[in-house]
Amino acid sequence: MAVTRRISRGAAMPSRARQLSARSLILVLGLVVTGCTRPASVIDREAVFDRYDWWDNRDWDWYGANIPFFEVPDTLIEATYYYRWEVITKHLTYGSPATGYVFTEFMDRPFWSGTYGAISCPLGHQFYEARWLRDRRIVEDYARYWFETPGYWFETPGAEPRRYSNWYGDAMWAVYAVTRDERFLRAVYPHMERQYRGWVDERFDPEHGMFKWVGAWDGMETNINSRQTDDEFSGAEGYRPTLNSYLYADALAIARTAELFGDSAKAADYRRRATTLRRRVHEELWDPDREFFFHQFANDEKDGIVTKTLTYETGPYAGSQHGREELGYVPWQFGLPEPGYESAWKFVMDPDYFFAPFGPTTVERHDPLFYVSPRCCVWSGNSWPYATTQTLAAMARLLQEYDQDVVTADDYVELLRVYARTQRMDGRPYIAEAANPDDGSWEGHNTRYHSEHYLHSAFVDLVITGLVGLRPRADDTLEVHPLFPDEWEYLALDGIAYHGRDVAIVWDPSGSRYGVGEGLLLFVDGRKLASAESVQPLTVELPAAPSSIERPERRHNFAVNNDGTPFPSVSASFSAPETPPFYATDGNYWYHEAPANRWTTVGSPNASDWIAVDFGTARPVDTVKLYFLDDGSGVVAPASYVLEAWSDGAWREIPHQRRRPAEPEGHRANVVAFPTFDASGIRVTLTHQPGSASGLTELEAWGYADLPLPEPTVEPSNLAGRATASASFTSEYDDVTQVNDGRIAFTRYSRNRWTAYGSPNTSDWIELDFGAPQRVGRIDLYLWGDDRGVSAPASLAILFWDGASWSPVTELERLPVEPRTWARNTVWIEPVETSRVRVHFEHPLPAFSGVTEIEMWDRGMP
Repeated sequence: MAVTRRISRGAAMPSRARQLSARSLILVLGLVVTGCTRPASVIDREAVFDRYDWWDNRDWDWYGANIPFFEVPDTLIEATYYYRWEVITKHLTYGSPATGYVFTEFMDRPFWSGTYGAISCPLGHQFYEARWLRDRRIVEDYARYWFETPGYWFETPGAEPRRYSNWYGDAMWAVYAVTRDERFLRAVYPHMERQYRGWVDERFDPEHGMFKWVGAWDGMETNINSRQTDDEFSGAEGYRPTLNSYLYADALAIARTAELFGDSAKAADYRRRATTLRRRVHEELWDPDREFFFHQFANDEKDGIVTKTLTYETGPYAGSQHGREELGYVPWQFGLPEPGYESAWKFVMDPDYFFAPFGPTTVERHDPLFYVSPRCCVWSGNSWPYATTQTLAAMARLLQEYDQDVVTADDYVELLRVYARTQRMDGRPYIAEAANPDDGSWEGHNTRYHSEHYLHSAFVDLVITGLVGLRPRADDTLEVHPLFPDEWEYLALDGIAYHGRDVAIVWDPSGSRYGVGEGLLLFVDGRKLASAESVQPLTVELPAAPSSIERPERRHNFAVNNDGTPFPSVSASFSAPETPPFYATDGNYWYHEAPANRWTTVGSPNASDWIAVDFGTARPVDTVKLYFLDDGSGVVAPASYVLEAWSDGAWREIPHQRRRPAEPEGHRANVVAFPTFDASGIRVTLTHQPGSASGLTELEAWGYADLPLPEPTVEPSNLAGRATASASFTSEYDDVTQVNDGRIAFTRYSRNRWTAYGSPNTSDWIELDFGAPQRVGRIDLYLWGDDRGVSAPASLAILFWDGASWSPVTELERLPVEPRTWARNTVWIEPVETSRVRVHFEHPLPAFSGVTEIEMWDRGMP
């Protein structure tokens, strides 16, 4: 297949070139540029950090150690590139020592997600982004997660790896093409096959030779095909360009992997599968009259829709020349179409079809079912970042691998700019589920603590592999096929970890900006290996690879608790009700939108407060990371802090601490390293700034240890965790046993809760039966609400069983005074000896009460 670059271009992009300071001509390590070598960094990284004022996560050390740096005169694209790396950090979740890192899709962890909040729908996009991180553990953990981590609700691996359509196998090969790590590929190879066989068992139609499913499980609910069926949300089964393209790519990935590992028979089998599926997509899903790939109905549906017909071939809109959905470009994302189908691309940049100021649209403009929804989730016209990513990835592949004259490199740059421009709200970087394609509004699609800063798409990879044009390969070749315009005055992509080497791609026509040479330059490990006077494809053979890839021993965060286990247990001397301490050990750190996902001391009467994590047994800790807040509204980094460990029955300040930064800073990890210290707990005492509160979004305690970790050796303090829960009434949607399962989930889309929704009673109770008398001095109620049918109770009362009847406790204090949802409601009582405790809720009718967790302690007032 010929590889061409379209030369015709539109008007030149406006230049926003800046003169870098003299320090950009000096190596970061102090070496002067000479000969064919380049600086350790051609980009002034400090200048990048200083260029933008919107950073939430200002952990410059993390960015510097992990991401490729990028610079172009188009600051819209450049800023969005860095914003999307920040989005990665917002969703990076340390699930457990056994699992390691995963990525969430939403900011919260909705009930349809799996263990630790991951969802399989965007995993392909997430892997394509994360493969460029230098810390390979992140992508390796996430790859293992899907098949090695039990699920909470479905008792199946991870987050149900086939709950949504995805391209897991292809993504694994894509990671390998960047890292060239055979050990990684061998580890995930069985998962790739298991995933493919699962799809065959569940979704393959052998008579038709294709995979079938509904649009909702592509993540495309309420689309123009589903809206023609009895189930407008999900739709009826069909043979879609999406899943069939994904499985074509997965089969090829397995074939390539089998070939690499010497299994020629398996490689041939999977290549045959891919080839056959490709042929069936051509035969069944392409309409030569409308020049597009379409959804094909699997069965007869209402209003005259006939099985095995494409969108609008039958049914109420039969004969319409429309029906094109953006998903028709997905086959090119994976190189499925043979030459000859490129005419489909004439619609993508046409405003009468898909192009829009904040598009593209998910359905062509004049379709009879075209609809821009004011709220989520209707995929019949809105601009959807997930699909925009697919279209841009497909366009890049078309430009770099096909001989065609339908779209140009300028079209790619323009569409990438549209996508970057869409990722804004109030002038700042932002992304949510869907946007209005005409005005760019995210209104109705950006639910707080849910879909803001949504990780359901990609952008970084579109810059690296598309705009800059680094095309990952499995052989020892560096191929660059750039799509950026010659008119740009400069471009640099620097610090790329590729095949165990350090790669930089520089465009400097005059040689004056970076001082490393003129034109297009490729550097590998500091040596210039190729150059050209113009922007054009370059290919160079890489020097010999390192004999082996260094694999540091795995470290574990002993403080995290996402599994509802009694240990590690977190506590604090004071916590604001809306920001209880469990947020500090949930594996996520982010700094925006108070008060969610943070522990704070707002309202504390103390000059200093502490937060402590009890491991339940000794752990070999050598590093503590403190993610301090500084939100501009009264919560700031503390004036100072003391770090102690519980050892030999006392709190002891950890010796020989090395702190970076030296003084507490917000919006970043404050790293404290020290010689390994066996500790059964960690305590941080914060001295508050005068007139301010302190807070953390996360506390981590790291060290080396073999898995599985030794079990805790002490009894848990939370009495509720050992009790049996019951209730006077439980909603059919909820489960009373979840009130003491150790998991706290405040979000609107949580399903870890008890509610009395639908109760015939004006009041209801929850009872915890310990089975034997216990001393109770404090009750913590994590009240749940959705501001609709479930709200804070009008009042609540605590009763205990005195051996003969229920008696009210003597309350000493409440915080807060009135019941509050999405908050820990603490009731201190005169301690009682009892085997049973009840909490009575007077419902705020017409709404009802709800609880996500109850904790009980023997400790009374401090």
